[in-house]
Amino acid sequence: MGETGPGHADLEHDSPDQAGQQQAGTASVPETQGAGAALPAHLQNLAERARHYVDAAASPNTRRAYAADWAHFTSWCRRQGLASMPPDPQIVGLYVTALAAGTADDAPGRPARRAAAKKPHAVSTIERRLSALAWNYSQRGLILDRKDRHIATVMAGIRNRHAAPPRQKEAILPEDLIAMLETLDRGTLRGLRDRAMLLLGFAGALRRSEIVGLDCGRDQTEDGRGWIEVLDGGLLITLRGKTGWREVEIGRGSADATCPVVALQTWLNLARIAHGPLFRRVTGQGRKVGPGRLNDQEVARLVKRAALAAGVRGDLSEKDRPALFAGHSLRAGLASSAEAEERHLQKQLGHASAEMTRKYQRRRDRFRINLTKAAGL
Repeated sequence: MGETGPGHADLEHDSPDQAGQQQAGTASVPETQGAGAALPAHLQNLAERARHYVDAAASPNTRRAYAADWAHFTSWCRRQGLASMPPDPQIVGLYVTALAAGTADDAPGRPARRAAAKKPHAVSTIERRLSALAWNYSQRGLILDRKDRHIATVMAGIRNRHAAPPRQKEAILPEDLIAMLETLDRGTLRGLRDRAMLLLGFAGALRRSEIVGLDCGRDQTEDGRGWIEVLDGGLLITLRGKTGWREVEIGRGSADATCPVVALQTWLNLARIAHGPLFRRVTGQGRKVGPGRLNDQEVARLVKRAALAAGVRGDLSEKDRPALFAGHSLRAGLASSAEAEERHLQKQLGHASAEMTRKYQRRRDRFRINLTKAAGL
């Protein structure tokens, strides 16, 4: 099982190119040119702290993706003999055109190599890369005018020509989850950990970064995104998510075999974890627990692996099935299967609007309100 170290993009849709990720490394906010040298010596420590706060304004996953996107853009500029600085809307317009045409990795004067040839980038990827360019320029004290006609008009045409309906991940329903749990080995710590992650992620409708970001208690690690409290009625999770701090309540299940609280306590007790990250790497053929926090990509890999092993959506071909499952499948599963008022689901998922929650409800009754009949037809 390929468990890796912490830190990967927490994006459900498109991830940065592998080459871009390698160039990006551990991304940090670029320092404004000349800003540090212009400050008096006694303010240098304060400036360093300010840079740490700027880093905290965006999640590590976002910074990593933006750094990979910037590396891709600057590499394209070098191949074309263009300057990436200062921001030029016409050059950026040509870049997004190359992304849409699938030629952004071509070298001028010769056709693309077979390995480098790629299909056109999705509109969502292009929009994210455009946001990344604007962000990177702003961190350098520069402004990219995205409303300039060289960018705005080209993007409008790309959206009209290439935009496609969003591809949603398959919802893991309760019967699917139970089948997935049966594929895990209860005789190993890895199997017990994976059971706890699946049940906690489903019952809490947690993002994969939220699952692995949990600690045993408050303020125990610098990179923690929340902590747990085990109460008589269930589990209380305090999370720092995309919309700020929120509490997630997970009640006890009707049976120990499917209870997320029991699964979590079993994992923590047998793994002898009482402080720090909840979910950690397991080595030594599933019997040794390391100190480091688990990578959030492992949640996506776990969901995919268990879903395929359990035969979820076995009506589809083996080629099509793997792309259906990811970490968001757990969130969509709870939203699609829980018989509860919409406001409760919205709170559990941490959404600011009910409309966003409805996008996760794969099996909701779309025709409960029939405007045709309401109009008298």
